[in-house]
Amino acid sequence: MRETTVTKSVPDGGFAEAETIATIGLEMAIQERVMPLMTVTEAAAAKIKELMSEETDVSVLRVAIQGGGCSGFQYGLGFDRGPVEGDLEFAMHGVQVVVDPFSAPYLQGAEVDYVDTIQSSGFAINNPNAVSSCGCGHSFQVEEGDTDANMGGCGSGCSA
Repeated sequence: MRETTVTKSVPDGGFAEAETIATIGLEMAIQERVMPLMTVTEAAAAKIKELMSEETDVSVLRVAIQGGGCSGFQYGLGFDRGPVEGDLEFAMHGVQVVVDPFSAPYLQGAEVDYVDTIQSSGFAINNPNAVSSCGCGHSFQVEEGDTDANMGGCGSGCSA
């Protein structure tokens, strides 16, 4: 394999007078890793596939946020026939996932997990965008200015 050394100056804002030296194998393919909008754990994927097998005419998991809940937003998970125009789509662990464009910014970097412990059992969404969540974990709040003033409580008795 033939190698080439490339020297490149770091743009302004980088380290002072620093240079980057990279060795590139010319016969190697460069791979770009694209991170999905959100992730689905293996445990969640297994449970999703199990539940989907019991349904008819569904092919995707739809993840969304909706106004409501005692903290401002609540999560929505459900099965759908397929994506609609504008949906963001990705596959993880054999599960096709779609997210509508309104929900996408609030779910960026989130993780859908499935927990089955003595204390609780069900899907859990770990969301780095949530600045607070209610006690039951089904609703969340984002930073001030990101919520809609018309969103109300869920009435489930849980507290923030």
